[in-house]
Amino acid sequence: MSIRHLDSMFEPASVAVFGASDRAASVGATVWRNLQQGRFAAQGGRLYAVNPRQPVLDHGMPAFADVAALPEAPELAVLCTPPATVPRLIAELGARGTRAAVVLTAGFSTAQKQAMLDAARPHVLRILGPNCLGLLNPHLGLNASFSHIDAQPGTLAFVSQSGALVTGLLDWAAGRGIGFSRFVSLGEHADVDFADLLDHLASDAKTRAILLYIESIDDARKFVSAARAAARNKPVLVVKAGRSSLGQRAAASHTGALAASDLVFDAAIRRAGMLRVDTLDDLFIAAQTLAHHRALPSGGGDADTQARLERLSRLTLLTNGGGAGVLAADAAAAAGVELTELGPATVAALDRVLPGNWSRGNPVDIIGDAPVQRYVDAVQALQAGPEAGALLFMHAPTAIVPSAEIAAALLPLLQPPRTQALACWLGDAAVRDARRRFQAGGVPTYDTPEQAVRAFAMLQTYRRNQDELMQTPPAAIAPAWDLAAVRAPIDAALAAGRGMLTEPEAKAVLAACGISVAGTREVAADAEAAVQSAQQIGFPVALKILSPQISHKSDVGGVALDLEDADAVRHAATAMLQRVRQLRPDATQLGFSVQAMVRRPRALELIVGAVLDPLFGPVLLFGAGGTAVEVVADRAVALPPLNAPLARALVQRTRIARLLAGWRDVPPADIDAVVQVLTTLSQLLADEPRIVEIDINPLLADAAGVVALDARIRVDAAAPGGAARFAIRPYPSHLVETVDWQGRALTLRPIRPEDEPQHLDFLAQLDPLDVRMRVFYSRRSIEHSELARLTQIDYDREMAFIATAALPGGGEETLGVARAATDPDNITAEFAIVVRSDLKGGGLGLLLMRKLIDHQRAHGTQRLVGTVLNENRRMLELARELGFLVEAADPADADGDADTQRVVLPLR
Repeated sequence: MSIRHLDSMFEPASVAVFGASDRAASVGATVWRNLQQGRFAAQGGRLYAVNPRQPVLDHGMPAFADVAALPEAPELAVLCTPPATVPRLIAELGARGTRAAVVLTAGFSTAQKQAMLDAARPHVLRILGPNCLGLLNPHLGLNASFSHIDAQPGTLAFVSQSGALVTGLLDWAAGRGIGFSRFVSLGEHADVDFADLLDHLASDAKTRAILLYIESIDDARKFVSAARAAARNKPVLVVKAGRSSLGQRAAASHTGALAASDLVFDAAIRRAGMLRVDTLDDLFIAAQTLAHHRALPSGGGDADTQARLERLSRLTLLTNGGGAGVLAADAAAAAGVELTELGPATVAALDRVLPGNWSRGNPVDIIGDAPVQRYVDAVQALQAGPEAGALLFMHAPTAIVPSAEIAAALLPLLQPPRTQALACWLGDAAVRDARRRFQAGGVPTYDTPEQAVRAFAMLQTYRRNQDELMQTPPAAIAPAWDLAAVRAPIDAALAAGRGMLTEPEAKAVLAACGISVAGTREVAADAEAAVQSAQQIGFPVALKILSPQISHKSDVGGVALDLEDADAVRHAATAMLQRVRQLRPDATQLGFSVQAMVRRPRALELIVGAVLDPLFGPVLLFGAGGTAVEVVADRAVALPPLNAPLARALVQRTRIARLLAGWRDVPPADIDAVVQVLTTLSQLLADEPRIVEIDINPLLADAAGVVALDARIRVDAAAPGGAARFAIRPYPSHLVETVDWQGRALTLRPIRPEDEPQHLDFLAQLDPLDVRMRVFYSRRSIEHSELARLTQIDYDREMAFIATAALPGGGEETLGVARAATDPDNITAEFAIVVRSDLKGGGLGLLLMRKLIDHQRAHGTQRLVGTVLNENRRMLELARELGFLVEAADPADADGDADTQRVVLPLR
């Protein structure tokens, strides 16, 4: 991932257009006209036309013959020339000093595209395109595209793979007064891709939210890593084409068939903390909503915060007309939005201020003749209620009171953090002023009740996704299971030339991982052998065919249940062999599996599995199981690694989760046991890269726990899976080490989310002066969201090593932390280190810094840098001892600080 020279692409001082022309309707003429007519040139931007066949364009504007003839190296080049000319031009521009190019040309062959990239690489010249519409930076007045319309300045960045969509959306947005900070057409994204632009836009001060239209991505880990980093800073909203694919790849298991690629992309968006919407209209609705309500707390924190989050997930409807309330309630039911149940105290408070014929429930209908004070009284009563949460205010204009007066009276009451409010002003001219007041006052406003409810539903989805973003699975400590026992059946299958484990082999792998399985024996394809095995197990038994060519046994009558005696087993085995020979003459019959019947009449049949997605790598699946699993299609997928909260969230996204919670006289199933299976499979996928598919169907679950009745595992000797293929990097357990320090055993390890409470205790024990020395200011408290960013990190981009020691009563305490944040190009990492105030001077800082330096060097980082207060002599001495170069800040540097010094350690 790289943001190298993207500043030259989006904020150039000079632009040259190759293929500029005055020929009507040509791409070169359109781009040249757009650049000339924009504010870029009027504000001092330098423009150059390049056309070897046309030395003078319209209005006497000179055109240069080639790169060498230009008076300077243009910071940005826009190429509208034939594909064959582009590699040469890129090479000449790079040699001249140009650092960015937009290639609008289409029709590149694979060889031409590679030649273009090869020409750019020695000069680190960044390329947008080819086959793109171009880019716009409205704040700079830069329109380097062949769009028919310019963009208004604003705070939304839009990035699209579709050029046609770009032009249509620009036209649509102009008519609605929507402005942009960046507008980018990616085209074939041969160089600059979504991940690069996410990195660039995440730190762009003029961008409030990032909107993406995605058709495909090439590098899943790069994309997810960039998306997770950006989504921590600002909302990232996605429209992804292709929800309903006409064709799905063939799969050898139920899991493979169910884990369709679009579901996997959904899972990636969720774990990255982004929000996926279905339409372009929803894209802008969500952007408006999140601009006002994103700062409200996400998951975590104390009990009071959790209680508030619970209330904010429910919606109270306040309206002056019953029809609007009914429409909103219907929309809420359809969207899965829970309405607030008004408590007795709130109803009594409303009784005192509303007419006797008010609705006495939610929706709260205050009647159409309501004056301003009734609106105010109703809102205040709802806010005072113990169940107070989010509020949707709806108003239809009447002749009783002007809408603008109602807006003026309510606006001060509907400001956060007092209330999370949304508004719907029904109508047009009569409510225009009221709608404008609310929008200007920071209350998101919608045209219809359904639109407002949809926005609230998107807000809830976004918050759940943000919670998943903040989850990082716990340390992958050596698993309790016997890895040799896990791997032995896989070794045996591969040695026999089989990619599919038999059912007994698959169950042996699961049992070795601690997953409860139904006891199973494998016998030859002989009826008497099956009888003998059944007698040893004890009746009743289940009998299943074993063949590597038969994945779904029930499809060929390869399953017989509840066999009560030897005759039943003999008859079933004989008939099964005849049936399989007739229906699948190609199948190699290895034999039968015989297992004791598991009778748990109130258990639910689940499916739990994993598949290797070609783009995102290993993916986990959970849902309703059984033979009709594809027909029911109640499933959800997630990207590993999983911890318990992520596994629970996966379960909750299915319909069968409601049955797992119990109903009528059926007690709840053991959800903890289900979660344990999911986290175990996640760990198994990380530890055994030869596994490419797992299918446990059915997994029975009831109050007594879970048991796997059937299982399939497919393997590949090439080991295409494993943690290296995870789209989200798992906890780097290999970096955990134990050291001796002053006679104490310390653990040096990467920080993890579970460390938040002890990290808070650690920060609380720091002397205020030590805090100021490290972060240049003092403070008495730290918010949960800030703690989350310190403990829930993306190990691809940053590292925080903590030193911990065991406490006498159990648990551990944090003694110090050294962290580094790496830029997207992995060139520079900025470090910080804090040691507990009572432990300074004992060499702990040296231990932590050496571990951090070794890690960054192994990670390929080129240099480690830090900013140190002049008065922090101890840190400056430590830096010198470690080989850092100490550079005084330059007072002439606008970014410099005379009170600090910069320390730099070259790592390569």
